[in-house]
Amino acid sequence: MKNNIFLQVSLTICALLIVSCSDDLNQNPTDPDLFTEVDVYSSPQQALSALAKVYSGLAVTGQQGPAGQPDIDGSIIDEGFSSFTRILWNLNEATTDTGIISWVSDPGVPDINQLNWEPNNPWTKGMYYRLAQNISYANSFIENATDLAASNTEVQDYINEARFLRAYCYSQLIDMFGSVPLATKVSAVLPDQATRTELFSFIESELLDLANVLPAAGVSEYGHVDRVAASALLTRLYLNAEVYTGQPKYGDVISHAENVFASSYSINTNDGNNNGSAYDELFLADNNTNGAQNEFIFALMYDGINTQAWGGATFLVHAPIGGTMNPDDFGVNGGWGGLRTTKGLVEKFDYAATQSDGDGHPIAWSDARAMFHTDGQTYETEKMSTFKSGYAVRKFKNVDVNGNPGSDSSGDHPDMDVPIIRLAEVYLNYAEAVTRGGGGSMDTATQLINELRSRAGASAISPAQLNTDMVMDERSRELYWEGLRRPDLIRSNKFVSNMYVWPFKGGAANGTGVSDHLKLFPIPEDVLLVNPNIKQNPNY
Repeated sequence: MKNNIFLQVSLTICALLIVSCSDDLNQNPTDPDLFTEVDVYSSPQQALSALAKVYSGLAVTGQQGPAGQPDIDGSIIDEGFSSFTRILWNLNEATTDTGIISWVSDPGVPDINQLNWEPNNPWTKGMYYRLAQNISYANSFIENATDLAASNTEVQDYINEARFLRAYCYSQLIDMFGSVPLATKVSAVLPDQATRTELFSFIESELLDLANVLPAAGVSEYGHVDRVAASALLTRLYLNAEVYTGQPKYGDVISHAENVFASSYSINTNDGNNNGSAYDELFLADNNTNGAQNEFIFALMYDGINTQAWGGATFLVHAPIGGTMNPDDFGVNGGWGGLRTTKGLVEKFDYAATQSDGDGHPIAWSDARAMFHTDGQTYETEKMSTFKSGYAVRKFKNVDVNGNPGSDSSGDHPDMDVPIIRLAEVYLNYAEAVTRGGGGSMDTATQLINELRSRAGASAISPAQLNTDMVMDERSRELYWEGLRRPDLIRSNKFVSNMYVWPFKGGAANGTGVSDHLKLFPIPEDVLLVNPNIKQNPNY
């Protein structure tokens, strides 16, 4: 059994902070039927249990796993769909060249595949509510734990962790929705809408402070964020600063990445299953102990028995399995036949192709990150609804390095932790910032890229080969299906462009350009109705 903060939710606090979603960021998560605020914040241990809910709001979907007593009202989005990581995948991968969803009968899915959503799309709406609600959890925790923290430094650390989680949620809101209310306290007053620049400044100031006051790396128990997480998230924020504020901050990416590099985090090189690469260990059931944990700067923890949801790890393992794929190989009881990729991602590995089929399409690669299932799958993605149309992906598994399945004997819920920020991303953030003129060292950037390529069995590159386009391709190879692709394409001016397309982009079989306004998702209409201080994003 995993020993981490998320188990606090299942064992202690799963029903502590029940909330029904309101229509702004000022929500007060309390359950008067079970606990009073005095009870919850009477001791550091009770405060830790409340903090667990702030973490788990990004991992589970309600108070009774895998379903029941949902965090978000079912009229907004089905509980099984409402997991943060499930929506993140849909919005940041299925809207790009790396992913496509077969379930076209599910509400809103075809629009996501085709970049043609409206204000009430359940996935964009669900993400807004999920993030807003977790911010409300954080605000409530910070406010109620403050008195206890005055006499207990441990609780002050918990408050700082909640501040990080709030900053992370705002970093997603600024990326996806642009201008949203900035709420840092629980209040009955409807908040004003902050500009994207104002939100950026808030997130930046919080993370800069947290990079100094959170515990150092290696001090806290696995599962808790530390000051390195703040520095790492700053590198992501600064990498996208020009998109958010119009002002590039690539030099700041460099300086904060160097802070991360000076910490105890390390790239996993432990090939526990002896298959020739340590990359796949990052996405196995024992990735909290097999060496991958040393690369995870921020991860969502899952335990197949105690932390169950129909999103998160369950979604990432089950949903890509279909066709001729054997669920036993993945440690689960069956596949959902829902997610696969397009040739847009497959083409990024063309340099490493070692075998082709009779039509000349690659079916084997020397780069271990090309984790594609090709048997019975077509190279071309001609039908959205057909799982076998397009290559499948074998990246996420509920087996350990010895091939043993996870702890849930039913085969439903995996043990695999879901990485949100890992050191490899910071390597790539640094390299991209160097190529975009942020300073740093081209030799160091090349060395970092080669460290990742070496782990995957890919050939080394020279500094002369390193440029922004190469780094972006490397990001797609290293980080696909980890919820980062859409921002990468926006930052590279490829997301809406007619010059870079993939199947079904813009509703065309071969892809076409789309309107610039789709770089932002729409704010849900019911939020606008409740809070007149909020204006809709342009052209929705």
